[in-house]
Amino acid sequence: MEDLKGKVAFVTGGANGIGLGIVRAFLEEGMKVAVADWNGDHIAKARQALAGNNAVHFVRADVADRDNLRDARDEVLNAFGKIHVLCNNAGVNGGGTADDPDFGAWDKAMAINLGGVINGTKMIVPVIKQHGEGGHVVCTSSMAGVVPLPGLAAYSTAKYAVRGFAESLRMQVAPLGIGVSCLFPGATRTGMLSAPEDDPTFDPAREASAGDFQKALWDAARAAIDPQDTGRAVVRAIKDNRFYIFTNAEFLDEVRERNREMEDAFPNDTPPEGRRKFETMRADMVRDLMAVGNRSVSGGDGGDFGLDLNSTAVD
Repeated sequence: MEDLKGKVAFVTGGANGIGLGIVRAFLEEGMKVAVADWNGDHIAKARQALAGNNAVHFVRADVADRDNLRDARDEVLNAFGKIHVLCNNAGVNGGGTADDPDFGAWDKAMAINLGGVINGTKMIVPVIKQHGEGGHVVCTSSMAGVVPLPGLAAYSTAKYAVRGFAESLRMQVAPLGIGVSCLFPGATRTGMLSAPEDDPTFDPAREASAGDFQKALWDAARAAIDPQDTGRAVVRAIKDNRFYIFTNAEFLDEVRERNREMEDAFPNDTPPEGRRKFETMRADMVRDLMAVGNRSVSGGDGGDFGLDLNSTAVD
């Protein structure tokens, strides 16, 4: 989608942080934007910040509740008629560690961070298919979906899964002229990462006595990415139909090191011809479907892997 003017976007978690940054960037492009969020306080603040803009429609949406999300989708369709761009952005922090015996916090984090992406896609991508004008889906993962964060197993697990889901979705819908991108933000100025001075109750004396790791975290928060800059990066990726959206360069060396470690772990033997031939064919197909660049809308049959690309039924 190289021209976004007049197109309709549905942004979950859109009333705060990265979501609001994406909303603002879309509005700069002349889009109509549905701001879907469950937090009433965030919606009230966003409504005030965007007051006077008739290209915005606010809707309460719980991405973990399928009936509620379906109602939100239908409300947006009644307001704007179509949806072209879906941003599965809603997310929560926490959820517990891998060895924590409690399931409650884990299930909630997974239901929103992963389940919300799945729910949004399965409810809105059929709408995009149905109008046949092409479109784009952006799934918000995290750098925690590329390099794990200690003590945040539920969060990292969901964000790694979002990456795999988005890759699979991109291959599925590419022949239909629908692009898919995955956003991997690092330190960004949001409610999940705030500088100590943002808290009116913060005692500066605490910083002097804090440990080195805590001080470094606060310094990172002070230098974090502006959410609207992240939103503009999303716009550029949509226009280029580029899958990966990275915002924080400080992770590059670590990612390179992890990739080298994976490469070094492969066996050195030569694979049998049957395996090599099949995997070469598969890799060529994946490379084509994941390639940067826009495609025209077509009635593609999904290649030789039996992908059902033509289903447009809307639940």
